[in-house]
Amino acid sequence: MNLLFSNDTRGAYPQSWYAATTEPLAPFAPLQGETRADVCIVGGGYTGLSAALHLAEQGADVVLLEAHRVGFGASGRNGGQLGSGQRQDQITLEKMVGEEAAHLLWDLGEDAKALVRDLITKHRIDCHLKDGIAWAGSTQSDVRDLHAYAEHLQTRYGYDQIAALDRDAFRALCPSPDYIGGTLDMGAAHLHPLRLALGLADAASRAGARLHERSHVHDIRHGSKITIRTDAGHVIADQLILAGNGYLGGLDRQVTARVMPINNYVIATEPLGDDAAKVLTRDVAVADSRFVVNYFRLSHDKRLIFGGGETYGYRFPSDIAALVRKPMSVIFPHLRDVKIDHAWGGTLAITIRRMPYLAHLRGNVLSASGYSGHGVGNAIQAGKLLAEATRGPSEGFAAFNTIPHTPFPGGGLFRTPILKLAMSWYAMRDRLGV
Repeated sequence: MNLLFSNDTRGAYPQSWYAATTEPLAPFAPLQGETRADVCIVGGGYTGLSAALHLAEQGADVVLLEAHRVGFGASGRNGGQLGSGQRQDQITLEKMVGEEAAHLLWDLGEDAKALVRDLITKHRIDCHLKDGIAWAGSTQSDVRDLHAYAEHLQTRYGYDQIAALDRDAFRALCPSPDYIGGTLDMGAAHLHPLRLALGLADAASRAGARLHERSHVHDIRHGSKITIRTDAGHVIADQLILAGNGYLGGLDRQVTARVMPINNYVIATEPLGDDAAKVLTRDVAVADSRFVVNYFRLSHDKRLIFGGGETYGYRFPSDIAALVRKPMSVIFPHLRDVKIDHAWGGTLAITIRRMPYLAHLRGNVLSASGYSGHGVGNAIQAGKLLAEATRGPSEGFAAFNTIPHTPFPGGGLFRTPILKLAMSWYAMRDRLGV
């Protein structure tokens, strides 16, 4: 079974609040017959669109193939949080790769935020970009760790955009009875993810990239020239970029072994009006310190956009709203009966180390995926780094490429049940407050 076609209507965006509040681009025609390109890109999310934009701006002849619509996958469905650093915290990275490499990864994280902001400004993308992400703790231990990490960033990395919040300060920001402190990072941001994706697609097209939607890649023939086949045509290219992330399927075994698709879910309530102040008193986003993270923010029309809950099979649950209402009701008990206007799921991808997997798979094939829930900045930056790597050495690409990525245990047959057992264990620890 292919995740591309398991839960969605072919060629259509999901019925999300994002899709309901976005004017879609005119469809890009499916690939027909044979065409040639310097670089072919498989996948029309943030990674592929960013790579196409940067390559086209450099004068390359680029063809991008998307099975559905540009921004169809996680890029158009996520929580819209542009976080600082990497998915792993800097203390963990210092142990994983050493202090010098960890500092380089921090700098790359800062560059990723700046890149997204610059692209939004340069291409006049109206995606409701707003500063601020708060990290919330539900236990004293969580709060101590968050405060210690803020101090670590301030003293070791010179990062002055983050502040520790005690119980009173945090509840003045987010009046949830579940949270007892945390941090506020005003260097991070939140935005409308589908509008960002479509803005990147429009910019790439105007720069000269050839975008083809409803062009499902089902076969790749490798060689000095690569042939990429769809149902109605094929591309012959000098280089190939795989940017399918959780939807890549079996197009490359090396990536499939190291990048695991999982499903995450989001809801949008009815507009809360004046009651929005009982959720957030400032226009910032929030993520908490649970292993299975809850994340939320207010939309520009005062809805609560709340993400939570994960599943690990091919199919989404039949009642997504009920699944996400459970953690939302823990964080905001007064909203347990609020009307939910939109509920949707999406497939992202994780790695064992929760760091992106950027790889030179063959001499003329590159890939980037596995952003592990930190993809708004990582994926757009990865597209730029992939574009650089097609032309020659890229320091940023090399920095991610040197992170060791081991395959998931169990291979293709057993990795999903093994992951499900592990994630269920951590979810239980969250519920028990361990």
